[in-house]
Amino acid sequence: MARIAIVAGEVSGDQLGAGLISAVRARRPDVQFAGIAGPAMRAAGCEAWAASDELAVMGLAEVVRHLPRLRRVMGDLTTRLRAAPPDLYVGIDAPDFNLRVERQIRAAGVRTVQYVCPSVWAWRQGRVRTIRQACDHVLCLLPFETEFLARHSVPATFVGHPLADQLPADPDRLVARQALGLATAGPVLAVLPGSRAGEVERLGPAFAATIAWLAGRVPGLTAVVPLATPALRARYAGLFGAAATGGAEVRLQDGGAHQAMAAADVVLLASGTATLEAMLVNRPMVVAYRLAPLTFALLKALRLVRVDHFALPNLLARDRLVPELLQAEVTPERLGAEVLRWLESAADRDRLRTRFAGLGALLRQGASDRAAEVVLSLLPGSYNPGSSSANGPPGAR
Repeated sequence: MARIAIVAGEVSGDQLGAGLISAVRARRPDVQFAGIAGPAMRAAGCEAWAASDELAVMGLAEVVRHLPRLRRVMGDLTTRLRAAPPDLYVGIDAPDFNLRVERQIRAAGVRTVQYVCPSVWAWRQGRVRTIRQACDHVLCLLPFETEFLARHSVPATFVGHPLADQLPADPDRLVARQALGLATAGPVLAVLPGSRAGEVERLGPAFAATIAWLAGRVPGLTAVVPLATPALRARYAGLFGAAATGGAEVRLQDGGAHQAMAAADVVLLASGTATLEAMLVNRPMVVAYRLAPLTFALLKALRLVRVDHFALPNLLARDRLVPELLQAEVTPERLGAEVLRWLESAADRDRLRTRFAGLGALLRQGASDRAAEVVLSLLPGSYNPGSSSANGPPGAR
């Protein structure tokens, strides 16, 4: 019986982990998983030593504030792993946490996989040395990541993105509206301020004010606001009340981001995985990003950012397909004007749909199955992709 320790941070990592666990067990039912897991991973059969939301911390300043708790979680985890070493460790996203753990236990003889390449190609590129020390293999969701890692002698495989496999390429807007109880006619804006409390705090007021700005210019506008968890909805529902949104019709819901996007004409959202989801369901979007002021100041002062774009569709296309607004640019007037442009220009929407369709096809690779093949190949007695090329085992793309 093989034992895999698996550690995921926040909702998106939990979903990736659940897909990987199911795909591995479809091939090897004897493999046992345990680690830091969310509800989806637990449902897939992972024994949870701690909850994945323990690791849901964003930004340099925020990590400093939560450092004592994160150190306790890391200490408990590494003590457990050293006492009973697993056959393999899989860290899913959460790179600041997982890479530290991986480096320690790899030095002790445990093979390690990092699922989701840290964004070293974008910022803090020096971290690639840590990845090389910490990881036997990296599973990449984006095609350009393997190119970067290969230049630094890090074994990696592009597996595609599980969301691309799961989401329909262009879901029926009317069906989605009916499922949400919305009118089938009239403009709908999906508003996603983020999956972390810090993101909602920084973007929520600006997004609510944007709804108010649009309400006076777009007759009949409905805003659908899915908040990632019931706890977030309870905590931040007041941000999207009638007073904050100028009396606009706003529908708050627990989760259901995919359906909200499918129902929408335009999506206003925080930068992150959700931008990829909006691209995959082929909806125009406006992307915003706000870090804590101290975090942003440090990044700017140290010149740690090395990319021209931060929205995932723009990074994939290497082109500014969708508007992206950063820090002080995140104002109701700027956001609202970009949303209005998408609503008013059918030609722009058509051009974007064509580009999004091509990018979606690139990412549909059967990611969970491909990831499972690499993970199983790293178990004792299996082929070791780290001893071959940086593109992974035979057949990897």
